[in-house]
Amino acid sequence: MPETPVIGWGKKGVRAVTRIGVDVTFLEMDSPPRDEPRPFPEGFWLSRLPFMDVDWYLALYRAVGAPYCWWMRFELPRDELQRFLNDPLVELHVLRAPDGKLAGFFELDRTRPRTPYLSHMGLVDGFIGKGLGRALLDAAIRRAWSEPCDRLRVNTCTADHPRALDVYVRAGFKPVRVVRETWDIPDDLGIAVPERLKIS
Repeated sequence: MPETPVIGWGKKGVRAVTRIGVDVTFLEMDSPPRDEPRPFPEGFWLSRLPFMDVDWYLALYRAVGAPYCWWMRFELPRDELQRFLNDPLVELHVLRAPDGKLAGFFELDRTRPRTPYLSHMGLVDGFIGKGLGRALLDAAIRRAWSEPCDRLRVNTCTADHPRALDVYVRAGFKPVRVVRETWDIPDDLGIAVPERLKIS
């Protein structure tokens, strides 16, 4: 039987929400990779978008992140999100398949230039398990270290893909702390929350 939703207050007034508990692991990398770049499969290509429309961005954010409970960007005021996306220190790099379809993206936030943050990275469902994830992460890491910095930051949580933490560690990130967080995800966002994460 589904849980009775919690009622919360959000930007759209009183809203039904589903409460979940996640363990968030914060990781850092303090030196650039020294091995050879990891190539993408033939025909896949990565490009940086110079400008991002909010609706287009949120559609991409949903396509990649909805299975992993990505929800916070939907709750930002549109003008605030647009300002963030327009910031020259924020980079969005989109991965496309040979036929031009969107396969994934990474988002690099350099607003703290000495400690850039890999704020989002992932693949669209249907492109997972094809050797793209580690190549995309490798590209994001090398892009971050292409400008002088002291360390690269990223985080993952127990709502993410079950192999995410291991992939980050294998890529050279080191966990620095784990924080238990409680999220109230508005039901009207249409995100299917896994039962294993729900709390009363």
